[in-house]
Amino acid sequence: MGKSPTANIQLTQRNPPQASHAHRTVSSPIQTIPTTSPMLKSPSVPLRSPQRGIALAICLLFTAATSVAEDPAALAKRGKQLYVAQCASCHGDQGQGVNDRYEEPLFGDLAAEDLARVIHETMPSEKPEACVDQDALAVAEYMIGQFYTAEARAKNQPPRITLSRLTVEQYDNVLSDLVSHNDRIQLPKGKPGLKAQYYNARNTKADKLVIERVDPKIKFDFGQGSPDEKIGNEEFSINWSGLVIADETGDYEFTVATGNGVKLYVNDDRKPLIDGWVSSGGERRELTESIHLLGGRSYRLKLNFFKHRDKSASVELMWKPPHRPRQVIPSRSLRDQYTRPLFVSTTPLPPDDASFGFPRGTAVSKSWDEATTAAAVDAAAAIVDQIDRLAKTKPDAADRREKIIKYCNQFVERAFRRPLDDEQRKFFVESQFAATDEIGEAVKRCVILTLKSPRFLYPTTPFGEVDSYDVASQISFALWDSIPDQRLMKVAKDGQLMKPDAVRKEVVAAVGDARTRAKLRGFFRRWLSLERAEEMSKDSEQYPQFSPELVADLRLSLDLFLEEVFWGDAPDYRRLLLSDTMYVNQRIADFYKIPHPADKDADDGERFVSVSLKGEPRAGVVTHPLVLAALAYHNDTSPIHRGVFVTRNLLGRVLNPPPIATVFEAAAFDPHLTMREKVSELTKSSQCQGCHHVINPLGFSLENYDAVGQYRTTEKARKIEAASDYKSVSGKVIRLEGARDLALHAAESEAAQKGFIRQLFEHLIKQPPAAYGADTLDRLHASFVENNFNVRELMVDIVTIAAMHR
Repeated sequence: MGKSPTANIQLTQRNPPQASHAHRTVSSPIQTIPTTSPMLKSPSVPLRSPQRGIALAICLLFTAATSVAEDPAALAKRGKQLYVAQCASCHGDQGQGVNDRYEEPLFGDLAAEDLARVIHETMPSEKPEACVDQDALAVAEYMIGQFYTAEARAKNQPPRITLSRLTVEQYDNVLSDLVSHNDRIQLPKGKPGLKAQYYNARNTKADKLVIERVDPKIKFDFGQGSPDEKIGNEEFSINWSGLVIADETGDYEFTVATGNGVKLYVNDDRKPLIDGWVSSGGERRELTESIHLLGGRSYRLKLNFFKHRDKSASVELMWKPPHRPRQVIPSRSLRDQYTRPLFVSTTPLPPDDASFGFPRGTAVSKSWDEATTAAAVDAAAAIVDQIDRLAKTKPDAADRREKIIKYCNQFVERAFRRPLDDEQRKFFVESQFAATDEIGEAVKRCVILTLKSPRFLYPTTPFGEVDSYDVASQISFALWDSIPDQRLMKVAKDGQLMKPDAVRKEVVAAVGDARTRAKLRGFFRRWLSLERAEEMSKDSEQYPQFSPELVADLRLSLDLFLEEVFWGDAPDYRRLLLSDTMYVNQRIADFYKIPHPADKDADDGERFVSVSLKGEPRAGVVTHPLVLAALAYHNDTSPIHRGVFVTRNLLGRVLNPPPIATVFEAAAFDPHLTMREKVSELTKSSQCQGCHHVINPLGFSLENYDAVGQYRTTEKARKIEAASDYKSVSGKVIRLEGARDLALHAAESEAAQKGFIRQLFEHLIKQPPAAYGADTLDRLHASFVENNFNVRELMVDIVTIAAMHR
């Protein structure tokens, strides 16, 4: 099974000779020429395309016969002549494609020998025998040197920093920080849980206060009794207060289950999210409302509860975070601290373009313009509603107008991320107050005008020569997706951000902000394709215990592992891929049969511990059950999905969408076949093997893990064969005996390391690394290796390079 299905393919004509530099390889991703190419009479050649779909393309593999090498200069010259004469009419002089002939560009990563073989076999389509042997090799060498590879294209057309507006996430974050006047956001401190005040009365007068403590969670059933012997059972009240932590952006559904009187306030001290102050006489009811929250932030939460002559008393505070089941809010998501309410825009914006693998603010449409206008109007109304607090004045103060004008000047400066000149101050602020005597109206005009300005909407675009303020803006958007705080603005004002050492110092300081962790969670979500886990379900008969609650636990397990590696004492990239430890709670331990320290005091699966899985060949994120289960069918594994994920995300290669849509249907195969045998049969054609000679070995190496990520050694009463031969981007054939070998290759491969760097760069900066210099990726990789693959240092290096615009 490990043998390549194309190993015995013979050339129908003479074998093309070996390249003049036999070990030359191309580092750009695998992609394909569709079968419609006029130069192809049989399937396709790997070429570049967007990252979508499972690639099924053709690329014949072979070992070229040795021959006398031609002088490289002469070979390239002859290759150009042949390409111009036989290829350019269909493919364009730079492989860019020709309308009505062959429109797809000739981009790819085949080595010269492999590309020569395809030319030798299939091109030109009308007369393949016209370009064979040394001629085919000459054309291949010319294409690789001129336009076929990423390096050649970068040389011909160096990537530039793309003009980009605020992405959806950036817009929401910036608006919140602007309106709420946020500064640097610290990680939540204090004790897990909420501050609780118990009163021996329905009212909450100070003389009735009996108990003050921190309750880890709100889940109480007092029955017909009371919370404490000091409190009567006829009537009492409890106030809980503190903050709730939102890990990701989205709609959070809060539920209070009680038969008594309650009011729940979330991110608002004045208007309750849930108002159930009229009790139901002790009969339990559930009151539910939703609120939109931004990830990486903490929100004010208050729950007021009372019992008055009801037959019983109970209260339970639950939530349903985005993509997770409802649960009692765990203590890890609560703190006994105070924070003021934050502004959160509820205006939905059109989704960003993510066709390049990361969200980019490149599209400006009517719907986007209308949405940003509506959001600006809402923000203006919110500011007017609290203008006296923001401007540090009072409604009857004699200097109220002057203080509000001062605040508006500061607002515009923060929005534009730099001081205003006289002309800007007059246009955005002074003229708005001159146009009306009504202060609220003037504030609204100023805010809306500012939020619709290109200076606000295009955050990292220098309007003139790059200066310290541009650097400060790049730092804050790279790490926080938001505007600079007071510290960054101050060092920018002092002109301290034009030297790399000073920039690096500020980047290191800014990394500690809570918003950085939220942004890194977003990166790992994309890197590990965790969006596939959001609505994941499995066959209930085959896996009856695989519940939404278990999936939520697995998400937290993975989050804890990623947090430990990235933010712990040993932030080594290789640990992400090779660690044999996993965070488990009792529910995970029971399902996956993992030993777990007993904890009689923990309930609802809250207690997670890191355990070593030395009894199984586990390997960090590569074999984490959540990742593997998300990349599987509801009742079986999927080597194709897993192989595509490893190829693209872990090894940094790119696959083309399949030229022929092929659906895997288990029922179409002999039921006695293993999944490996089914996939091998499905993808055995030459049309498929161009990409599946890469995909399949990687996917097969994970076959020891079933559809829910459980380790196994047999399938259908037969020993699982996980070993395969994988041909790397360098052309080297690597024997993979299983998941550990796969993870080791990903950890040690320079191409995979650079793929990780590139993906992190794109997530942080929203631009390709090459836009900051053709050698940016190489420089970052050299530093990465020198720093022992420290991922935090890598993040600092990335932001420093981008902030300096060089």
